[in-house]
Amino acid sequence: MNLAAPPKVSFKQRMLKVREEAIVHAVNRLLAEKGFDAMTVDEVAAQVGIAKASLYKHFPSKEDLAAAAMVRVMRRAQDFIASLAEDAPPMDNLRAVVRWVLQVKLAGDMPTLPSQNSSLRATLIANRDYMDGLMDLSDRLGAWIEAAQARGELNPQLPAIAILYTFFARACDSVVEFLQMGGLFTDDQITELVLSTCFEGLNSR
Repeated sequence: MNLAAPPKVSFKQRMLKVREEAIVHAVNRLLAEKGFDAMTVDEVAAQVGIAKASLYKHFPSKEDLAAAAMVRVMRRAQDFIASLAEDAPPMDNLRAVVRWVLQVKLAGDMPTLPSQNSSLRATLIANRDYMDGLMDLSDRLGAWIEAAQARGELNPQLPAIAILYTFFARACDSVVEFLQMGGLFTDDQITELVLSTCFEGLNSR
């Protein structure tokens, strides 16, 4: 069988890829620290150490920068979910995913996006990588949610989509920042506290 050799990547292409990854990493950290509205393209260019004009050769707008950061996190989430045991109890996998989200957030690597921003929303909807990743995550988590409801481990009276969005909301949960700023708990303790309120609620047991 004659297999064609993979196309060679030029040194210039490799350098462009490295620069693009550095840009997305800087955007990710700025979005986590400041949010979309406060982040500026000038700050991104300064952090990477390139001219703003060079940055625009990779990403034509601030919205495209944010979308690239979201795709990066989405792929990390997909990789994490793929690492989970398929035969594990659904609640174990759901808790593991929410724990991972909280750990990424506590490490300052979770982009913070505005809840309402028409230009950014339009860019994300038009981004196939983002939308495909979002649908994949929704399908996987949704299947675990429905399985956990069937086992009586999650409230079967709640629509599965409401539970799904509750889990997604942990990625922008301000409780995490408040507890972290208070300095009374370690990151591991904060993770377990938020997990407890998310899965067990606030009622006494």
